[in-house]
Amino acid sequence: MVAFGRAMMARPDALVVDELSLGLAPGVTADLAAHLAELNRTQGLTVLLIEQNARLAFELCRRAYVLESGRVVTEGESAELAGDPRVASAYLGGAIT
Repeated sequence: MVAFGRAMMARPDALVVDELSLGLAPGVTADLAAHLAELNRTQGLTVLLIEQNARLAFELCRRAYVLESGRVVTEGESAELAGDPRVASAYLGGAIT
């Protein structure tokens, strides 16, 4: 959280966030994600999110790239990827309902 605040003090045009959810309580993660989405929507902040929590990434980002062993295995709009049965099975623990 301190790193996020420190980064925002520079008023960046783009922000790289590596593992937003790592080591944070779910409520804190949700608050930070909502704040990033708001900054993107209101100030045009570009966010590059690297995240293993695919659900969070798909909810937060409009576009996604799915990597496996360091290689892009699929890419596209997050809503489309989240609805893809192969992606849902491999990364989301089953089909999305």
